[in-house]
Amino acid sequence: MTARAADGRRAAVLGSPIAHSLSPVLHRAAYDALGLTGWSYDSFEVDEAALPGFLDRLGPEWAGLSLTMPLKRAVMPLLDEVSQTAASVDAVNTVVFAEDGRRIGDNTDIPGMVAALREHGIEQVDSAAILGAGATASSALAALARVCTGEVVAYVRSAARAAEMRQWGERLDVEVRTADWADAAEALRAPLVIATTPAGTTDALAAAVPERPATLFDVLYEPWPTELAARWSMVGGAVVSGLDLLVHQAVLQVERMTGRAPAPVEAMRRAGEHALAAR
Repeated sequence: MTARAADGRRAAVLGSPIAHSLSPVLHRAAYDALGLTGWSYDSFEVDEAALPGFLDRLGPEWAGLSLTMPLKRAVMPLLDEVSQTAASVDAVNTVVFAEDGRRIGDNTDIPGMVAALREHGIEQVDSAAILGAGATASSALAALARVCTGEVVAYVRSAARAAEMRQWGERLDVEVRTADWADAAEALRAPLVIATTPAGTTDALAAAVPERPATLFDVLYEPWPTELAARWSMVGGAVVSGLDLLVHQAVLQVERMTGRAPAPVEAMRRAGEHALAAR
């Protein structure tokens, strides 16, 4: 690490709304475990209109930023460099400030998904299903490009969403077929199901979980477990949670911002679990 990085450094998560974010808990736990006593990590309510001014006011003590909605795409024109991973889904969730002040954008959601799956023993599947078609679904497709060798079926609510998912598939070189949300129960028989929808959306599917389900990756972490995840686990299926994703994407952020690797995965996970239990 450089002398500059050894001094008091700052990082933060930006977004709107931001009060719910677990990022400060995870990053501070990492700093504690790594002995980075001079580092601080905060949260700031920042929307798209305020983002350019916020970035321009940052001093040389800033190491990096985590970004949540609605800033992941809005930040891209404000950066000096964007990684191929971030460019592939038009979404930056991590900004690292180089020694010369350049703003470098990256996306740790995608490798974070892959790492969370691998932690649960999922290295490769021959097909998969995605529930939903929002921004998280495109990241899920990018992750599946690394672990799925066959078709991905996306269950969506509208023709417009279906077209978007097929376009993402072409862009990411993933074989995507779309199906109507009314048939979403069929998704639950896939070797890997990734649920990317808002809280409550998949509750009605819990009754349709098969007797021997494979793996469910539910990107939610609050409330947890979702009804779908609870039923899935009850009948013996493997479940990857949104907290798993949150921890692994934060691990990569900590490593990029601090230059210290490996980041303390278990310390960060424990901190996240304790914070959620206290809410």
